[in-house]
Amino acid sequence: MKVKFGLKNVYYAKATIAADGSATYGEPVRWPGAVNLSLDAKGDVNRFRADNIDYYVSQSNNGYEGDFESALVPDSFRKDILGEFEDTNGLQVEEVDADMHPFALLFQFEDDVANTRHVMYNCTASRPAVASQTTDTTIEPVTESLTITASSIYVPTLDKDVVKAKVGPDQTTPYAAWFTAVQLPA
Repeated sequence: MKVKFGLKNVYYAKATIAADGSATYGEPVRWPGAVNLSLDAKGDVNRFRADNIDYYVSQSNNGYEGDFESALVPDSFRKDILGEFEDTNGLQVEEVDADMHPFALLFQFEDDVANTRHVMYNCTASRPAVASQTTDTTIEPVTESLTITASSIYVPTLDKDVVKAKVGPDQTTPYAAWFTAVQLPA
């Protein structure tokens, strides 16, 4: 792969985080209308100076944080993850004290060779803004954005904390199953 472009095949899977930090996931749900995903690495670089040089350098991995923009935030995501509910009259309601749920975010980048598939294992999301605009002589779609924070989960089979994983089509088994179940490292 020399370049990447194109965001598609976005899915989310509701996570249940156990007391030891490991996770289990529900079936991935398609999130249509992906426009832009930009997650920046979080963490610090710590330098210990001795003998007039950086004698020891360590880096912390605190996951990722950034924005995901889509045509619309699906009602299923609002209910499954953001804790909205439907009342007996069919109103979809946002509750002040809603229980928000962690989730895995699965997506694919097109590129020159591989069409690499990614997963962020332990995500949380902000509520999207409420916005629109009047129409003019042309109609411009208004998108919705969420701030996503991706943190680590514990994987007992590795005895490690992990944040994300990716796979290319040369790994046929996990690649083919990528959007049917969250693939955990083994």
